[in-house]
Amino acid sequence: MAKIWGLTGSIGMGKSAVAAMLRREGVPVFDADAEVHRLQGPDGALLPAIEARFPGTTGPRGVDRPKLGAAVFGHPQELKALEAIVHPAVQKSRSDFLRRHRARRLVVLDIPLLFETRGRTKLDGVIVVSAPAWKQRARVLARRGMTPAKFHQIRHLQTPDAEKRRRADFIVETGTTFDRTRAQVRRLVACLHAKAGR
Repeated sequence: MAKIWGLTGSIGMGKSAVAAMLRREGVPVFDADAEVHRLQGPDGALLPAIEARFPGTTGPRGVDRPKLGAAVFGHPQELKALEAIVHPAVQKSRSDFLRRHRARRLVVLDIPLLFETRGRTKLDGVIVVSAPAWKQRARVLARRGMTPAKFHQIRHLQTPDAEKRRRADFIVETGTTFDRTRAQVRRLVACLHAKAGR
């Protein structure tokens, strides 16, 4: 039975880069965000339900993310309605992933809102990706379409980095060089395999 580790981190902390490093080390990683994109992309399984609840937000290319974002951002009830469509489908995909990799010693679930959605249950531990606040801000504001106000609003909805670090079993620091971060990830994988009894 695989040991299941959660990978999380606030926006702009470098979680996607760390997930890619884990994959390169041979660790199966389930990416919840990527699965959402697939389910909401062209011919995605969730398009009919999203269009029915939020008319005009989907098309041939899948979900029109700016339109859907405008419909739910800052509207808690609308966001809950969207989550009620998306979350069960992602949970099914995650269960399928775990079943496919059940013979492995170690798997990682990339869960952006792990603490915010109380996703800690059924995990053997949590890896938090973290960087200094100034670096996080610089990374996020460099993204297309991002504004200081939007960044502030996103941060307000996320568990503070300090709290995530406090609750982590392992922390990967990405405020350093790429090579140093990769070395951290390699040490982490060796440690997790050791814990799993490899």
